[in-house]
Amino acid sequence: MKAQAIIPPLKPSLTREARDYVMIALGMILYGIGWTVFLLPNNITTGGVPGIASIIYFASGFPVQYTYFTINFILLVLSIRILGWKFCIKTVYAVCTLTFFLYIIQHFTKDIVLLKDQPFMACVIGASFCGSGIGIAFSANGSTGGTDIIAAIINKYRDITLGRVMLICDLIIISSSYFALHNWEKVVYGYVTLYICSFVLDQVVNSARQSVQFFIISEKYQEIAKHINEYPHRGATVIDASGFYTGKEIKMLFVLAKKRESTIIFRLIRDIDPQAFVSQSAVIGVYGEGFDRIKVK
Repeated sequence: MKAQAIIPPLKPSLTREARDYVMIALGMILYGIGWTVFLLPNNITTGGVPGIASIIYFASGFPVQYTYFTINFILLVLSIRILGWKFCIKTVYAVCTLTFFLYIIQHFTKDIVLLKDQPFMACVIGASFCGSGIGIAFSANGSTGGTDIIAAIINKYRDITLGRVMLICDLIIISSSYFALHNWEKVVYGYVTLYICSFVLDQVVNSARQSVQFFIISEKYQEIAKHINEYPHRGATVIDASGFYTGKEIKMLFVLAKKRESTIIFRLIRDIDPQAFVSQSAVIGVYGEGFDRIKVK
């Protein structure tokens, strides 16, 4: 019985880690496409380290991937102690992956300029790609580096959304692009890009962090609770209840879990007791062990 209790959690843990790295790579590909296919060719500046790299590229033609990698290397060295090795290892992976894909994407799209006469559409589509990429990376416990690292540090200690922190930090960078482009219209497009990117980032991250609660009524409540404890590693509270019509004393399970774990729990219940009565509802926020950290200003 001990072996059965220990083995199931290990496999999902390894699977989740592998999935995190795959999702981070996917996020970096989306970010690279948004930045180098839609924004850079149309002289639209984004925020953070990519924004700095873009300004240097506009002023001197120096490849963005080298500037991006150098600045992030310095920031990562400074952030290891605050965010921890686990976060930074995935961030290093994300930075290296994005640097690689920036080179690949630029190589295959160097003669392609999409939406050349439609800069607004370029900034909308490019920002959507970038925001989705960053959001996917954050949801997988990674980061694209730069102001993402700064945002993650502040978010760790203060109840401020990641998108809002990045919005504040990046305004100066985008405003500075005027000195390289000498075009206030492009600066305004940069502001639009930043807003859309921040909005999409919050949508992706918040949807990934949604929590749900279950009320489960079953004769096999002990077996269901035991399996929920083992995987997906969620606690279950047993509540004494009684049916109003029948007057029968029953046991009811109360379970809090991430929205992405709903399918796992439903499959568990179906396999153990297909006749169980289950109620699922969304919750605004769950704080404590295994969920979000309580933050007080």
